[in-house]
Amino acid sequence: MRDFKQLKVWQKAHRLTLAVYENTARFPGDERFGLTIQLRRATVSIPSNIAEGCGRTGDRELAHFLSLAAGSACEVEYQILLARDLAYISTEQHRQLDEQVNEVKRMLYSFRQRLV
Repeated sequence: MRDFKQLKVWQKAHRLTLAVYENTARFPGDERFGLTIQLRRATVSIPSNIAEGCGRTGDRELAHFLSLAAGSACEVEYQILLARDLAYISTEQHRQLDEQVNEVKRMLYSFRQRLV
């Protein structure tokens, strides 16, 4: 069992989640049960899957959960693009979030490759 809090990829995914919560707090009220909740859930799924994988018994299981986290990261990547195109976030906010999510994706893929 690994301590997920010690993993740099988990730390970066956690910071991404906090940034998404901060940005979605300013979304229009009519998106409260739409894009806001969808984006938050997808983002929370990234560090959550890393944490769950760390609680499993072997590298193969961890690799599976890292793959799930990567899928959620791709979902977040699209949803922040949609938020920008709907003018819910600025181009600069999008750039910052996009950089964060792509760094997390690269780290997840690299970590997974070392396990399999």
